[in-house]
Amino acid sequence: MLDNENKKIALILTSFTFGFGIFATIISLLVLIILIYHWFFTGIKQEDKITIFHCIHIYLSMLIFTTIMLTMNIRTILGDLNGQSFNSSSCIVSGYIAVIQLCTMYLAFAFYRLVRILYPQNRYFRSLKLYILLPIIEYVWAIGIQCVVITWNGVTYFINDSFCYVSFANIRAIIWAAFSAYLFPFLCSLMIYLRITTFLRHQTNNLTLLVKQRQDRDVLIVQRILIIITLLLILGVPSMYFIVRFAITGDDLPLTNRVAWFPVGISMAGLSVTLIFSIPQLKNIVKKLFQPHRVAITTLATLPGRIQMKTASGTE
Repeated sequence: MLDNENKKIALILTSFTFGFGIFATIISLLVLIILIYHWFFTGIKQEDKITIFHCIHIYLSMLIFTTIMLTMNIRTILGDLNGQSFNSSSCIVSGYIAVIQLCTMYLAFAFYRLVRILYPQNRYFRSLKLYILLPIIEYVWAIGIQCVVITWNGVTYFINDSFCYVSFANIRAIIWAAFSAYLFPFLCSLMIYLRITTFLRHQTNNLTLLVKQRQDRDVLIVQRILIIITLLLILGVPSMYFIVRFAITGDDLPLTNRVAWFPVGISMAGLSVTLIFSIPQLKNIVKKLFQPHRVAITTLATLPGRIQMKTASGTE
């Protein structure tokens, strides 16, 4: 059980994590609504449909994960304040779903960006049907790779935290989950980045200006994606530290889960905003929402001057 001092610190950490989760959920939901509306009610260029659909996939994955995280935070806060217990089979299932969702979310854009740069003219990779099947493939892969955690009974109920997730005490389960959800996506994305960089360096110099501009834009986007993934890896350092510490000492600190989930909330909040500026098509869609207001303000500001000019010309 937590002592009084640790209870206060734990409640503060969970409250901040909950706040970041609400922010990420709201941003993800708003962006998702904007993209769906743009998909069905506005004209979309054929070459932008794949990108828009991929953005919908990314933000839907983030929305599902942040919603799961918020339910975990709510259980923790209720457990801290009222002493409620949520130990049930549904809690265990939600813990497995959180691990699976985390796996699918981190590599949601890696495959798309790879084929977008390396094979832009390949008709198979320009098919929207492929990217509709891609989320299904990601979930099948995530469920398959996380079946090991189920056989090891990796997800348990934390009495001090009132939610279910992979336990640090089950060292092989937490190492497997951490590798598949954090390290493996990072290494795959890093290899993709290096492959794209090598590909662009070996391109001939006889390129049109339009192609060069397109490649420069893709390189910039890849760099932003790498920054995002690197930040996510850095923010996951507390979890890695606790895994190594428990493997060496066998001691589990009382605030382990609270500290480990705090940077996850920060990363979700930052990722929900950063992706808007990392994907040009998404950035343009969001910017268009504010253009009518600016036009209206500009029109009202210039209207008196025009009236004065017309009046002066009329009196003459």
